[in-house]
Amino acid sequence: MAADFVDGNAFNFEQGQRARKLFAAVVLAALDDAIADDKKYGNGPEQIARWARSRDGREVLSCAGIDPNERVVTGLMAFVGNGVRTSVALSREESERRNQAEAA
Repeated sequence: MAADFVDGNAFNFEQGQRARKLFAAVVLAALDDAIADDKKYGNGPEQIARWARSRDGREVLSCAGIDPNERVVTGLMAFVGNGVRTSVALSREESERRNQAEAA
């Protein structure tokens, strides 16, 4: 009986982790869309801020495990302003390049 309870909790935890990852992917897609808008129209940071402050944006951020506060919105705007796509920013090469640039 106790093993069933533990197995059920482990299953629920795994499901929660999967859902959080799914919502995190939505946040990354929103960032990429805002970066594309910034390159095309020059309004990317404003777009991501509008989305992050919207009801849907706050809900997605919360479900991704991110507290949807103004500090987060400012960080998202700065990320979009840098213009580095999320796939590149998350890669090892970009991290190493940034570390070398800071060291120089």
